[in-house]
Amino acid sequence: MQQTYFNTIIDPHSRQRGLELREVWQKRYLLWLFVKRDIIVQFKQTVFGMGWYFISPLFSTLIYIVIFGRIAGIPTDDVPQPIFYLSGICLWEYFSTCLSEVSTTFSANAALFGKVYFPRLVAPISKVTSKLFRFAIQLSTFVIVYLFFVIFKGVHLCPNIHLLLFPVLVLIIQLLSMGLGLMVSSMTTKYKDLVNFFPTFISLWMYATPVVYPLSFVTNPTLHQLMLINPMTAVIETFKFGAYGAGTFSWTSLAYSAGCALVLFLVGVHMFNRKQKFFIDTI
Repeated sequence: MQQTYFNTIIDPHSRQRGLELREVWQKRYLLWLFVKRDIIVQFKQTVFGMGWYFISPLFSTLIYIVIFGRIAGIPTDDVPQPIFYLSGICLWEYFSTCLSEVSTTFSANAALFGKVYFPRLVAPISKVTSKLFRFAIQLSTFVIVYLFFVIFKGVHLCPNIHLLLFPVLVLIIQLLSMGLGLMVSSMTTKYKDLVNFFPTFISLWMYATPVVYPLSFVTNPTLHQLMLINPMTAVIETFKFGAYGAGTFSWTSLAYSAGCALVLFLVGVHMFNRKQKFFIDTI
């Protein structure tokens, strides 16, 4: 008789399965399909297409120049205001967008998760990966404005070797947004009020981060220390310091941000993996 061989065995697990990242790697082709889908959906039935990614940071920069630069008179460390604001906007929008998308993983994919099995972590990882395309376009806007002021306006800026830390900064942003987003997504299966509160929290978080003002502007010692507790502070300040030599840089602060991002990521993945077994019953 012909024998049948099975190469995949599905059985219950009585112990913790860890982060389950190996299974995600085995299904990396599915991750690519999700990323491709997200990018296509972003431009489907739009008039300007990716042009919106150029317009959005420029429009935000214009608003910040009027409100914080002209009306409030907040200094920018002697850096041209468009460059100063764009440098913070690019990194913050990537972080906030990833955080918002990941935090709705369960609610946004409830129908799909309830019909077919695949590694659930593929969905949030695809969101963070697909947003890199938007981030690259917005970052190119910053580079164009940067070169315009240097070449045509004769502005003297001091980019330095710390700019080489940029990939590390992007990784910290990804881990931080994934960790917090997965934690919130896991809690929204039971506490649905977080869906309404979390976008407001992200908006308020921006003003606790040196995006529209330099860290040196905060002279109160207590507030200054509270600012340093924010893991995004060191990320924004390091990029500004490396891009044009203004701002502050500290290896200790950067290591603290990296450590917070890693811990939150591990906790978030653990919570996500625990909740994914029961979320269909509670969402």
